[in-house]
Amino acid sequence: MQLTFTRHAFRVMTERLIREEWVEQAVAAPELRMPDPNDPEVERFFRRVPRRGDRVLRVAVNTRVVPWRVVSVFFDRGMRGEL
Repeated sequence: MQLTFTRHAFRVMTERLIREEWVEQAVAAPELRMPDPNDPEVERFFRRVPRRGDRVLRVAVNTRVVPWRVVSVFFDRGMRGEL
């Protein structure tokens, strides 16, 4: 799957030591996918990352553009234990 990344997404991935492959896996095979309640163009993709203690990675993606654009990425503490 082809993805593009905003500068913000690249910056936070670097700061938080989030690998691009984890982001790609979350988008390609999410454990949970839901619309963003604040932006109709964005969807949230969630997936546990075993290499980070099964923390839940949230990837916000603009799915209305081609290729899809990753807007933001972070480990979502609120989703811990939800997946």
